[in-house]
Amino acid sequence: MDAPLYLRSRLSLLVTRGKAPAAALLALDDSGSRFASVGDDISAAGIARGDHFRAGSITKTFIATVVLQLAAEHRLSLSDSVDAHLPGLVRGAGNDGRRLTLRSLLTHTSGLYDFTADTKGTVPVTPLRAVRIALTHPPAARGRFAYSNTNYVVLGMVVEQVTGHSYATEAERRIITPLRLTGTSFPGARVSLPSPHGRAYAADGSDVTDLDPRVAGAAGELVSTLADLNRFYSALLSGDLLPARRLREMLDTRTSQGTYGMGLYPVKLPCGTTVWGHNGRISGSYVRTAATVDGRHVLTFRVNTDGIADPDLEPALLAAEFCPRTR
Repeated sequence: MDAPLYLRSRLSLLVTRGKAPAAALLALDDSGSRFASVGDDISAAGIARGDHFRAGSITKTFIATVVLQLAAEHRLSLSDSVDAHLPGLVRGAGNDGRRLTLRSLLTHTSGLYDFTADTKGTVPVTPLRAVRIALTHPPAARGRFAYSNTNYVVLGMVVEQVTGHSYATEAERRIITPLRLTGTSFPGARVSLPSPHGRAYAADGSDVTDLDPRVAGAAGELVSTLADLNRFYSALLSGDLLPARRLREMLDTRTSQGTYGMGLYPVKLPCGTTVWGHNGRISGSYVRTAATVDGRHVLTFRVNTDGIADPDLEPALLAAEFCPRTR
């Protein structure tokens, strides 16, 4: 069904005040699904319900899920050091993989420098090159939350070391295929998006629809659809992908001082409801998925540019969906 007027009006603000060429959302709860799409020129910039798009750092939730599944299978421990799996990889400028755990990577408390601060998220790099870029910088304070894409690049390398398969292969086998996420893929070095898809624009208005996903790798490579992301987060939070103990670990934010779990983070809305999910930003795309902790109510919205000009619009849109009295 179409989204109600209160939701569509807030979505429209992402174009008028947020300066996005187009925006779309898909919400799902016990009453059914609701879709809306708006654009400054619907023929050129509109977003169709089934369009594929780059999901950016939402990739991290997939990678974290794979790592926690491997922990549940006793193929690794979250207290393992990085060196236990990748000996000698993390050395330099005060960084030491013997002192960093997989938990610290998952929760962004390792202190590893974010390699994309140097590449600006536009330079394709191998995982090893991404780590080497990070290791030219001293670490942030270990044990404190400091968001870094390098953490999840290293986790992708750990998955490959433990399983003998790439993180993409493991995510496809463990998540994408079982959940029938037919619009979701890890494109590797493929620069084109699957059909159907619209256009994607950088902040300066240039067309960046074709993009080498190796600019992000395990930290942001994923391509998906609105429906697939809703299905994934709903399945994850309802317990379909992880044992209860591991899901509780994923939602535990104490290590990051309340900021971030493992591939998920909480936001408390004005009405008191807390939603869980992640955002994703990559050149030409900004995506946000949020869901109630039981996975029964979920919303994904996206714009076809790098971000939203007015930062207040995202929390207002989430409140409109999850807080009935704000409608």
